[in-house]
Amino acid sequence: MKRLLYLSLAVLATACGTTRSLQNSESSRAEVRTETVFKHDTAYVELPIFIEKVATMDTASTLENTYAKSEAIVTAGILHHSLETKPVKVPVQVETKTEYRDSIIYRDCVITETQEVEKKLTWWQELKMKAGALFLIITLIGITYFIITHFINLNKFSL
Repeated sequence: MKRLLYLSLAVLATACGTTRSLQNSESSRAEVRTETVFKHDTAYVELPIFIEKVATMDTASTLENTYAKSEAIVTAGILHHSLETKPVKVPVQVETKTEYRDSIIYRDCVITETQEVEKKLTWWQELKMKAGALFLIITLIGITYFIITHFINLNKFSL
């Protein structure tokens, strides 16, 4: 009966634990960003040159603006009229479309490593450890006493 008591106390004084590990996982995802930018710019259009002449029986005149020049001259009772356009570049607003594309690839890689981390013991765990050490010392003393009393005859060494 005593042996069962000692055995149950020794079993209760032991503790065990498990290790936890993470799973390996690797994932990747791609993200494409598209940005459209409209840029306002100025283009110059060159006007074509036109020449027109008219003859009429009237007085002389001259007309001119930024795009054309008109002259009328009377010779021998006949009016000669001409119209010439000037070589001018006219600014015109133009909208330019520019598209920017950007790709980003995200990769997640998880590496599994088992790492033991020490944490402070609770008072109950400390008590179990001290009691386990105490029971170990008591067990060693008991085994030593049993060996000395049963296998070694102490009567030989007595005075």
